[in-house]
Amino acid sequence: MTYKIKFKKSVYKDLSKVPSEEAKTILDKIDMLLAEKPTMLPALKGKFKGMRRMRVGNYRVIYVILEDVVLVLRIHHRKDVYK
Repeated sequence: MTYKIKFKKSVYKDLSKVPSEEAKTILDKIDMLLAEKPTMLPALKGKFKGMRRMRVGNYRVIYVILEDVVLVLRIHHRKDVYK
């Protein structure tokens, strides 16, 4: 099953803070992994229950799966993403 990938508006602001080479890598990995196998990545616990994360170097992509849509909620450095 192929999922549609959608981005929350705030994700574009998050990406503007990421160096361009890393942003390209993050977007490529989102297209490659999240479109095909978003359920294979780890689910979060606690107050983030229901969300999942994808690791790309020092950055984390936080997303949720809604039927056939993957909604990317946040892209941030690993030290700040869960704040």
